[in-house]
Amino acid sequence: MLNVGIDIGGTKIAGGVVAEDGRIIERARVVTPTDTADLARAVADMVEGFAVRHDVHSVGVAAAGYIDRTRSIMMHAPNIDWHDVPLRAQFEERIGRPVTLENDANAAGWGEYRFGAGRGTSDMVMVTLGTGVGGAVIADGTLVIGANGSAAELGHLRFVRGGRPCGCGQNGCLEQYASGRALQRELGDIADAGGIGERLAAHRGADGLVHGPQLALLLSEGDEGAIEAVRRVATALGEACGGFQAVLDPELFVIGGGVADLGEVLLEPTRIAYESALPGFGDRPTARFVTAMLGNDAGLVGVADLAGLRSGVRAE
Repeated sequence: MLNVGIDIGGTKIAGGVVAEDGRIIERARVVTPTDTADLARAVADMVEGFAVRHDVHSVGVAAAGYIDRTRSIMMHAPNIDWHDVPLRAQFEERIGRPVTLENDANAAGWGEYRFGAGRGTSDMVMVTLGTGVGGAVIADGTLVIGANGSAAELGHLRFVRGGRPCGCGQNGCLEQYASGRALQRELGDIADAGGIGERLAAHRGADGLVHGPQLALLLSEGDEGAIEAVRRVATALGEACGGFQAVLDPELFVIGGGVADLGEVLLEPTRIAYESALPGFGDRPTARFVTAMLGNDAGLVGVADLAGLRSGVRAE
């Protein structure tokens, strides 16, 4: 039996027909409408198109936001005008099939757990480093959603008391120190300071930023300024993961998102910082750190699999 995964982003809706082994059999993509009624119609049309060609049983929809514990109501979405919307019922009425809702970071984490870098584990934490920081926690083979459905907002752990303002309204959140935005801030600060930042300054684009290809080039050449910027972000990430280890005790950390494309340049200093922050290091087992495998497909694949699980199509 096949399930459909829909990943709703701020600019695009990505959909796919997903087999039980995680393979994407067919894909589709459309621009995300700004009007919520048009958005719902776009999702329904995408599923209907898939259903013409495939035996589709259930549908999973992933989006950024806070979803209630029953996975029925979108309580708040940062990029779409959804506030306490009974989204699952609305989608099921339009689509005519069982629908499950999931936070996009949770969906991506589940996808990696089932079919990607976390396959074969039972306890895993995924940290997604994009513009902000997303998270997902798998404990004893179960996706942790919490008492109110909003668990694993790892990017909003208060990392520095009285620290940098965060878009969530708080200060000092982890995503202000370990994210794509944080990396750009560190690159800019080092470039502005001169010294080891001179080559960073020379590789800035017209917008004043050091973009991915230029950063990769500098890192490949061993540029001290680029290495230091990544080290600062990796240190924040590793120290936070030491705290996550103390609370959750995972066997694996999966690091995803665009920043994770840096690979071992990011992971090596992350491990060092993790070890320095881990209570009882040297006298207790430690977790492994790996980069995610599924890329942008993780959320789509993960939410399709969750749809099958929650609708009873497959056993957990």
